[in-house]
Amino acid sequence: MSHDAHTLSRFIMDEERRHPRATGGFSALLSQISLAAKVIHREVSRAGLVDILGLTGQENVQGEEVQKLDIFANETIVAMFETSGLLCAMASEEEEGIIPMPPDLPHGAYTLAFDPLDGSSNIDANVNIGTIFSIHRRLSASDTLATEHDFLQPGRQQVCAGYVLYGTSTMLVFSTGHGVHGFTLDPSIGEFLLSHRDLQMPAQGKIYSINEGNAAWWDEPIRTYIAHLKSDDSERGLPYKSRYIGSLVADFHRTLLYGGIFLYPGDRKAPEGKLRLLYEASPLAFLAQQAGGHASTGRRAILELEPEQLHQRVPLIIGSRDDVAEAESFLNRP
Repeated sequence: MSHDAHTLSRFIMDEERRHPRATGGFSALLSQISLAAKVIHREVSRAGLVDILGLTGQENVQGEEVQKLDIFANETIVAMFETSGLLCAMASEEEEGIIPMPPDLPHGAYTLAFDPLDGSSNIDANVNIGTIFSIHRRLSASDTLATEHDFLQPGRQQVCAGYVLYGTSTMLVFSTGHGVHGFTLDPSIGEFLLSHRDLQMPAQGKIYSINEGNAAWWDEPIRTYIAHLKSDDSERGLPYKSRYIGSLVADFHRTLLYGGIFLYPGDRKAPEGKLRLLYEASPLAFLAQQAGGHASTGRRAILELEPEQLHQRVPLIIGSRDDVAEAESFLNRP
């Protein structure tokens, strides 16, 4: 395939032509995200060769141990955008409040919420990790400073969501509401090339993904559903195979490509779930829907939830449309 015809840059230009009133700001935003991804990719690729692996001895706002690469990824994304004039504010899973833009510079029409390095507890084991991002239009007036309210929007109002997967290859996967497209970084030319056009998740898969180390705290409906997936019933396509990486981006990426279901439910230890709505569940739910799948808390669609706080946690059941529907049927039995 021709590098020129299928680069991310050319794809963004082609998308912009579909919108005659476009100002170019959104295209520049995506370009900045890809640049940040390249910088983080560079550090992840050589992490074992420099003093960037391991813990810092600090905890983030979630009470989780902070990895050195977490800090690097967070600072890289903030630096890429704080003087760009493309955003009105940012919100990071690593920081307690919103990140305002410098008051003496132009402020853009969008917000950016991101998890700078999902799965970072796996860094030292050389397991796939990723960056997740979500973009909304600002709600506040353009001549005012952005507030937390600009971020507390339901996922259905996202104008773009995606992730970067750092592994044997680095991939940028995103949607602007017109399908899901994947781009693979070619390090030899420093460009993301279109490798997966219009990704579609199978309506039903054969893989389930859940942290079974939490089984002691599961509610009975989840126990029953997982037991169902393990049952010997070849006529119904059972049993399913179990695959769990423990890095959300990696587990979701596999589910996007091959179908099936990923679950991180609420349990007796964490009734509200573990994953963050704004930084993880909502952007991945947007991608799942655009690829023909679905995402739910088990009772409500993730994209319909009205966030109440920046770091709100939710249960997440995401994947193939029919698999998520079946899981919901187990969780909602009287």
